[in-house]
Amino acid sequence: MQKQVVEYAGVPVGILVPDSDRLKFIAVKFHVHDLDEHHFDSASDVKAAIRKLLNEKTPAEYYG
Repeated sequence: MQKQVVEYAGVPVGILVPDSDRLKFIAVKFHVHDLDEHHFDSASDVKAAIRKLLNEKTPAEYYG
């Protein structure tokens, strides 16, 4: 697998890179930085984590 762009609501928020048989998420947007360098088993797992993270944040936290 090569690098893969991760989008949320049509906006690129990070990339996934292969790392030791898993996928490492590299955040490129501040509102998903809490997930930076976390490892996931699939792209759908990282998207679910992003959805969960953003649902837990207040609007002030989301927009910085």
